[in-house]
Amino acid sequence: MSELLNSEEWVDRYGDLMYRFALVRVKDQDVAEELVQITLMAALQSRDSFQGRSSEKSWLFGILKHKILDHFRQVRQKRNFELEPEDEADPYENGYDETGHWIHPPRRWALEPERAAENSELAAALARCLDGLSEKFRTVFVMKEVEGLDSAEICKALDIQPTNLWVILHRARNQLKKCLEGHNDLSKR
Repeated sequence: MSELLNSEEWVDRYGDLMYRFALVRVKDQDVAEELVQITLMAALQSRDSFQGRSSEKSWLFGILKHKILDHFRQVRQKRNFELEPEDEADPYENGYDETGHWIHPPRRWALEPERAAENSELAAALARCLDGLSEKFRTVFVMKEVEGLDSAEICKALDIQPTNLWVILHRARNQLKKCLEGHNDLSKR
């Protein structure tokens, strides 16, 4: 069993990273702070069960991921993740031909994917575009594409049907595509 840092060292070493991680997912500063605190308390209470099979950082972030999922399970009663009539009006819905291909495909970006990942302007544009999504679309998109959660886990956490999940993801992606294409300066690099 490897030796764990003390809880003060956890805060110094991982606190900011954990906060940013939570904030991207829940988009609420107070909730993100609370989730980090709950995570650190849970880690402190279960530190004797840490077996060293992963790094301490991975262990803490694993606990945080579970606390974030717990958060979404708790708020699903307050928030409705089912599709509503206002969600139905998707101006990009018919952007495909009968074979399922884009009628107006996304413009090619001269920027290579490896360089795009390091591009702070692109990251800022993506963050702005994500902020422009409805809470429902943003939450589902982040859980699937950022967190990498599997569809069944998302459906269970948000109490939605798989068909609703895929419609929400489809519409979120379309809205992000349109928003990112609006950042012409980024697509021409």
